[in-house]
Amino acid sequence: MLRLRAVCPFSWRMFQFRPYSCEPLISQMNKCTDEEQLFDLIEKNKAILSEKQLGCGFNILWQFQKQKTSSLKNVECIRNHPQFLTLLNLTTSKMEFLKDSTLVNVLYITQKFAVEAHDPLVEALVTEAWRRMERFDIDVLSKFSSCLADQHLYFSPLMGKIADIVNRNLEAIQDLRSLSVLMVSISSLISQRFQEQLVNKTELLFDSIDSSQVIIARRIVQFLRNIKYSYYPLLERCNKVFLSNANHLDLESISKILTLYHSLQFHSFEFIIMAKKRLTEMIPLFSQPASFVKLFVALGPLAGPEEKKQLKSTILLMSEELTSQQALAVMGAMEEMESRNSHLIKRIASILHKNLDNYKPVELLKITQALIFLHFRSKELFVKLQELLLSYLKISVIPSEICILVCAISMLPSPHLDEAGISRIEAVLPQCDLSDLNSFATSVLRWIEYDHMYLDSNTGKQLKLLQKLDHYAHQRLQNCSDLNLLWEELRSLKGDWFADSLLEETVATLQRLMDEINYINVARIASFISRTNYLSTLLLDRIASVVIQQIEKIHPFAVLAVVLPFSILNYDPPQRDEFFGTCIQHLNSYLVLCSSLNMRVQFRLMELNRAVCLECPEYQIPWFHDRFCQQQYSKDISSMNGAQQQIYKMLAEVLGGINFVKASVLTPYYHTIGFECILDKRKKPLPYESHNITLGKLPEMHWESNTQIVGSRLPPGAERIALEFLDPRAFCRNIPHLKGKSAMKKRHLEILGYRVIQIPLFEWNSMALSTKDARMDYLREHIFGEGKS
Repeated sequence: MLRLRAVCPFSWRMFQFRPYSCEPLISQMNKCTDEEQLFDLIEKNKAILSEKQLGCGFNILWQFQKQKTSSLKNVECIRNHPQFLTLLNLTTSKMEFLKDSTLVNVLYITQKFAVEAHDPLVEALVTEAWRRMERFDIDVLSKFSSCLADQHLYFSPLMGKIADIVNRNLEAIQDLRSLSVLMVSISSLISQRFQEQLVNKTELLFDSIDSSQVIIARRIVQFLRNIKYSYYPLLERCNKVFLSNANHLDLESISKILTLYHSLQFHSFEFIIMAKKRLTEMIPLFSQPASFVKLFVALGPLAGPEEKKQLKSTILLMSEELTSQQALAVMGAMEEMESRNSHLIKRIASILHKNLDNYKPVELLKITQALIFLHFRSKELFVKLQELLLSYLKISVIPSEICILVCAISMLPSPHLDEAGISRIEAVLPQCDLSDLNSFATSVLRWIEYDHMYLDSNTGKQLKLLQKLDHYAHQRLQNCSDLNLLWEELRSLKGDWFADSLLEETVATLQRLMDEINYINVARIASFISRTNYLSTLLLDRIASVVIQQIEKIHPFAVLAVVLPFSILNYDPPQRDEFFGTCIQHLNSYLVLCSSLNMRVQFRLMELNRAVCLECPEYQIPWFHDRFCQQQYSKDISSMNGAQQQIYKMLAEVLGGINFVKASVLTPYYHTIGFECILDKRKKPLPYESHNITLGKLPEMHWESNTQIVGSRLPPGAERIALEFLDPRAFCRNIPHLKGKSAMKKRHLEILGYRVIQIPLFEWNSMALSTKDARMDYLREHIFGEGKS
C-alpha cells in the first residue's frame, strides 16, 4: 500500500477521503431552500468537497441571489459569510482540477458577489483561465470575456488574445448568443476590417436565433454603439425583435435600448411609441426611488404634459430619499425635459449641493450644464462648485479631465481662471485631440467675452492661449493620415472657433484623405459638409462617385444625408443625372411612411409636393397640402423688427407711399417673401387695396385656395416684384454662392410670375451703402432699372 502511494501520489491525492458517490451531497445541495442551509452543508462536508460539488455550491448561491429583491444588501451578507470564505479557499486549493466551464463559472459568480479583482482567488482564476484559454469552447470563452469586461480590462493583452482567438475561429462559430457577448467585450480593440467581418457574421447568424432573444439583439445594438456604426440593416432587425417582444420588455431593457438608439442616432417611431406606452403603464408600479428614478429618466423626455406632471410630483415626494447619483440622474433628465418646475429644481439642487464633494469632474460638468440651462441661481452653490473645480484642476494631469474641468469653470456665472490654470491647459495641449482643443477654445472665448465686459487684465494671456490652440489644431490636422480617426475627432466639433479657425484646414485634410471615403463613412462626411455649409466641389464629386459605385451597400435611411449637401449648397456633380437617379431608384423600393409622422416629416412632404407641382407640372400631381399650410401659417404673426421697419419705410418712400408696398406676403403655394410691390408696363408702381396697418405690424392673412399663378390677376404688362433680403445663412460659408433653399425659392417665385430681387445683407450693410441716399438709389436701381430716379 505504501509502495502504491509512493508510485501514484496524484491518484492518491485525488481520491483520498472521497465519498463513494458525490451525488447524494449534490442532491442535498439542490434541496436547500436558502443560503444558510447550503452553508451548513458546506461546513459539515468541507473536508471532502469535490471540484464538482464546489461548482454546484457556487451555482446554487447564484440562483438564490437572482431571486432577491434587495440584492446589494444580500451580496454583502453572503460575501462576508465564513462559509463563503471557505468556498473561496477550497476553490483555490483545487483550482487546477476544475473543469474549464466550472473554472470560468466560479470566476463569474465570485465577481457577481463583488469579490474584488485583486482578491487572491480572482487573480488565480484569471491566471489559470489565461493558461487554458486556447482550448476553451466558444461558450466558456464568451463568459470569460464578460468577466474581464466586468474588471474593465477592455484594452488588456488578455482581451487582445481573446480577440485573436475569435478572429482565427470566426468562420466556425455558429452560436450568436456567445458571439454577441464576445463582440461587446472585444469591441474596443478591433480593427475596422474585423468590425465589418463581425457585422457580416452577425447578419448570417441572425435568423438562427429565436425571435424572443431580446438580450442577444440588445448586445448586437450595444456592439454597434461601441464601434460607432449605425448599420441600419442590423439595427432594423434588432428593432423588430424588440417590438415583437414589447410586452416582455422591462424598465431596464427599455431604458438601455433608448440610450443605445440615442447614441447611434437611430430613430424608430414605432419603438418610441411602444416605449412611451409601456413606461407610462409602469408609473403606478414603482414606489422605491431606485426604480422610479430610472423610470423618470427614461420616460421624462418622451412623456406628454400629464405624464410629466405625474412624474415630477412623484419624484418630488421621493426627493428626500434620493442618493447623490439618483439626484444627478434626475437633474440630467430635467435638463432634457426642459423643466421649469422651480420647486423640484430647487429640491434636487439642494441634494446636489450636499453631495458636491462626492462627484467626479465629469459629473460636476453635468451638474453645471444642467443648473445653467435650467436657470437655477444660488451663489453659495456656484461658489462651492467653482472651488471644487479649481481644486481638481490643480492636481489633474489627464487632458480630457482638464478639458472637462475648464469647460465647467467657463460656464459658471463669474468664470475666472488664474495664471496657474492657464499654465495647466498649456501643459497638456500637445496631447489633446481636436475635440479637446475645440472645447478649450470655446471656454477661452467665454472668458475673453466675460473679461472684456469687466475690463479684466488677463485678456492678453487668453489671446496668446488661443493662438497656441490654433497652432496645435492645425498641426494635428496636417499630421492626420486616417479618415476614420479624423472623423472621430470631428463628429462633435462646433462653435465659432472651429468655423473661423479650423474649417478651411479641416476641409483641406478631408480632400487629402478623400480616397478613403466609402459606403460606411460617406453619409458622415456628407453630413459634415451640410453642417458646415462649406462648398468643396472635390469632396462632393467624390461623394457622388462613391454613391454611384456602392449604392447597394448604402442603406436607404442614409440617402437623405448623402443628398442633402448637394441640395443645401446648390451644387450639381458632373454625373448629376446618374447620381440623383441612383439615389431615387434606391429609395423607391423602400418608401414606407409611419402613421405617426412628426411635424418635421410632414413639412418635408409639403415641400416635396410643392416642388413637384411647380417644377414638374407634366406629372399632374395634385396639391394636397392646402389645409396643412393654413394650420401652419394661421398662427399669430409677429411684428417687424427694427431693420425690417427701416426697409419698409424706404420702400414706401421709393415707391410713392405705404399703399404701394406689402410686407411679409404669403404667395400661392405658401412661400413667404419679405416685401412685394407691383409695377405696371410703364414701370409705374400700382397701389394695393387699402390696408390699414400700424407701422411694425403685419397685415392679417385671408385664406382661399392658394395655388393661383399671381400674374393672372394683374393688368396687362404689369409685373409683381418680390424683394428678399438674404442673411449670411443663405450663402455657402467659404464663397458667396447661393445655397439650394434660397435658389429653389427664387425659382419657384419666378414660376409663379414674380420678378425676384434678392439683396444680400452683406451688400446692404456694406460701406458703399452706409448712407440712406445710397440705399435709396440701390433700391431704385434694382426695382426700376438703371436711369430711374
